[in-house]
Amino acid sequence: MAPGFENAFEEMWRNRESYLDEVPGFQKFNLIKGTTEDTHTTYVSHSTWASRKVFVDWTDSEAFRKAHSQAKSPEGMHLSHPKFEGFEVIM
Repeated sequence: MAPGFENAFEEMWRNRESYLDEVPGFQKFNLIKGTTEDTHTTYVSHSTWASRKVFVDWTDSEAFRKAHSQAKSPEGMHLSHPKFEGFEVIM
């Protein structure tokens, strides 16, 4: 996140409708704020799902399209396109 946009970014997430409550298998969502450096602040959107399959199904759902269609950020807010990283609990 570009410096100076942190509050606007957090408000954007607080106020958007995620439609996750409509999705079978969705368990939990957290927006996590990492370190702030001179050049950026790191954020991670973390969601927990009942299985990898229900997560993948969500990415191809109407709920996903509706939630992401309203994700409009001000010019200069993002330093780069968000990168997806997926993890599975093994223990």
